[in-house]
Formats: sequence, C-alpha cells, structure tokens
Amino acid sequence: MKMTRRDLLRLGGSSLLGLSLGQMLNLSANASTPLNAGGSGWGKAKSIIMVYLQGGPSHLDLWDPKENVPDKIKSPFSNISTKIPGVNFTELLPKLAKVNDKFTMVRSMSYTPNGLFNHTAAIYQIMTGYTTDKVSPSGQLEPPSPKDFPNFGSQIIRLKPISEPMLPFVMLPRPLQESNVVGKGGTAGFLGKAYDPYYLYPDGDDMDMSKMDHIKTEDLKLPQEVFAARLDRRARLRDALEKEMPHIEKAVENYKLDDYYQRALSLIVSGKARNAFDLDQEDDGVRDRYGRNTFGQSCLLARRLVEAGTRVVEVIWPKVANSDNHSWDVHVGLYARMKNQSAPMLDQGLSALFEDLDQRGLLSETLVVAIGEFGRSPEKGVSTSGNSNSPDGRDHWPYCYTSVIGGAGIKAGYVHGKSDKTASSPLEEPVHPMEMLATIYHAFGIDPGTIVYNHLNQPRELVKASAVTKLFA
Repeated sequence: MKMTRRDLLRLGGSSLLGLSLGQMLNLSANASTPLNAGGSGWGKAKSIIMVYLQGGPSHLDLWDPKENVPDKIKSPFSNISTKIPGVNFTELLPKLAKVNDKFTMVRSMSYTPNGLFNHTAAIYQIMTGYTTDKVSPSGQLEPPSPKDFPNFGSQIIRLKPISEPMLPFVMLPRPLQESNVVGKGGTAGFLGKAYDPYYLYPDGDDMDMSKMDHIKTEDLKLPQEVFAARLDRRARLRDALEKEMPHIEKAVENYKLDDYYQRALSLIVSGKARNAFDLDQEDDGVRDRYGRNTFGQSCLLARRLVEAGTRVVEVIWPKVANSDNHSWDVHVGLYARMKNQSAPMLDQGLSALFEDLDQRGLLSETLVVAIGEFGRSPEKGVSTSGNSNSPDGRDHWPYCYTSVIGGAGIKAGYVHGKSDKTASSPLEEPVHPMEMLATIYHAFGIDPGTIVYNHLNQPRELVKASAVTKLFA
C-alpha cells in the first residue's frame, strides 16, 4: 500500500490517541466496508434482467392455483405438476413447469397500500423503493420529475459502473405506463439524466408483434446532453489539474488517462454495442424458441445485452396497464385473455430465457426477476380498487402475490413463503417489494442502506429494507 503525505499526518496524529500503525490501517479498511456487507449471495450478480409484468398478473391463474375453494375463487384453468414435487402451476405455464427447478418462486409477496393501490403508485414503489404521496383521487400520479427517486437500475450503474463500451442500462420495449402517466419510476430522477436508461422503444403500437424487427442500430445513442455534460466536466477537471500541477501529465503518464475519454466516446461506435441489438444474428431456431412476438424477442435481446456487457436490462411487459387484449390487467375477460394472449407469451419467453442463460453459463452471474406491481383479487367479479369487474375478472390485490427470482446465487427449485387457502394473504415469510429490491442490491454487493443524497441534498437510503438472504443458496 502506498502512503501519502496525508496518511502520514493522520498516523502521526493517531499516536496521540494510542493507535498503532496496524490499528490505524485496520480502521481505514473497515471504514470503506459496507455495514451489511457479506453473507449468502453477496456480490454474486454481474447483471440483472428485470422482467416486469406490468399490469399485475393473477397469481391464482398462473403460479399459485388453489384446490377445494369456492367457484368464485377457483381458477378456470386446471392444475399441472412441475419439476418440483408437490408444486403445481396452472395449465397456462407448461414450459415454465419444466424449468422451475432453475429458479425460486416467492409465493408470499405482500404489502398493505396506503390509500389507493393503483398501478402507477405500485410501479413507482417496486422500481424505486419509495412510495409517493402525490396520488390524485383518480389514482393517477404526476408525470416523471427530476425530483423523483431513481429507478433501481440507475442506482446500480452508478454504484457498479461498467468498464466496457456498452450501454449500462437498457429499458425495452415500451415505457412503464398507466393511462396517460408515462415513465413514472423509470428514470434516474434526482441522480440526473446521466444515469437514465437507454430507452429502446421500437416503432409500432403495442399490438404489433413484430415491432422488435423495427430496431434501428443508428438510433443507438445516449442523449447528446449527457455526453456533453460528462465530457465538459472531465475537460474542466483536467484543465484545473494541469494548471495547478504542471507535472501531473508526467506523473500519471503510465495510467493512460485518455482511455477514460475513449471509453465514453467509443460507446456509440462500438461494434459490440451495435451487434448486441441485431437479432438477425441469432439462428431462426433460437428466435422461434423465445417466441416470435414482442415479449419473446425482448427476452432474447435482454440475453444478448447482458452477454455483451450491459449491467441492467428491464423488459417491460409490452402492453400498458388499464388496457385490453394481452394486458395483465384482467378486470374483464380473464379466461380468454390469459389463455390465448398473455400467458402463452410469458410461458415461452421466460422459460427460454432461463434455459438459454443456463446453457450459455450466464445464469450463475445474471439475476433474473419476474414480478408485477401486485396480484389479482382471489374473488372474481368484486371491486377492490374502484374499478368495475366482470364475473370472470379479478381486481388489484397487493396483499398476496407471486414473483420469480433466479440466477446469481439464488436457490434453484425452491419455493419461498406460502399463501393461505385462497391466496389472499401470506401464511409464512411475507416479502415486501422493498425487500425484493434490497435483495437485488445485495446480490450486486451493494448495501441496501447505502446513503444517496436527493435533490435537496438530504440523505436517503437506497431502500429502507433488508435483503431476504434465505433466497440465496
């Protein structure tokens, strides 16, 4: 370890306190160690693919079906066995039932909402780790603001920056959205635009299943103001150093400072970055395996991105909440919409993602999380959020739902927690969405209690929760 003049002065002062050199160095080392560092799964993840099931999928009709319950609760879909003995899915997930030995199911996701539990407020919570107090009577929030808490992906790339010429954080194929509130919870907020994701939203509406074929690699660029601001700050810093320390260039000539500038500029022209977005480089069989639809091809692109060095990929379910067709927001027409539209895409795309990552040796360092903002009401046809529901529809239900998490040291073939007889509330080991975020940070070797300063320069934790270390092997 090389000692600086400041270190020597500190050591001199330490002798007055009775501290030895060894003790002083030990204190210095401990000061840089996170308080909650270590433990199961700590730092196992190099990247994350968040499969965000925007709209709130029905846990009873997918991963947590119940038997011997009244017809008003019972799923219209039959049960099937899975690779885990005694654990059933519904018939909608035959492919995932064959690979659930590769991930953990959390059947006890739960939170009690303050006031209205609407999509946007719940999305903001799981994406940022914070709740918002600006909810209108209609349930909608204000648009994104520079004062917002940052998306967890922005926090990760700030604390764990990548060194390769790749986009660190990509969100695709559409924004987070409820009605006319677009992008809330999907920005870097008070961290600044430098940490915003790259938004890959190909041309085409939500019902265009071929929209991932519309990706244009010439669009691969970060906002100009981000690069301009970064390069300007670095140039001014270097000018100041050169002015105050004329010999700095000679002193650090072996450190290749120009490489820092080159990495920033090479992102746009990097063949590696462009190639990652070119799905045509994949065999037709691989593309078919994921499903020739927006969700399936988004999952495939997510794999290509992490393989190329992207740290965070968020795959947003390609249909906005509060809409029809293959949206998970099944207030009406649950049977047809889930059976013929949403579930087959989820089953094919997510199962292929787990298998593909595993076969390529990427699952051990890639965290995969599939989660919605909440589940659906156990009882069909009732209103829990002020919305009207058809007799075969289910309303919003944050009190109990299911998520999937796998890879990067997470237990394989494990079920965490248990719901009650009607999947209305957890019987065992409830997991709050904020605890799930804390678990994600933990997997990256980031203390969830790390302090970040907001737009008012007030200290705030990344998330006010602890990691669920039982999820790790």
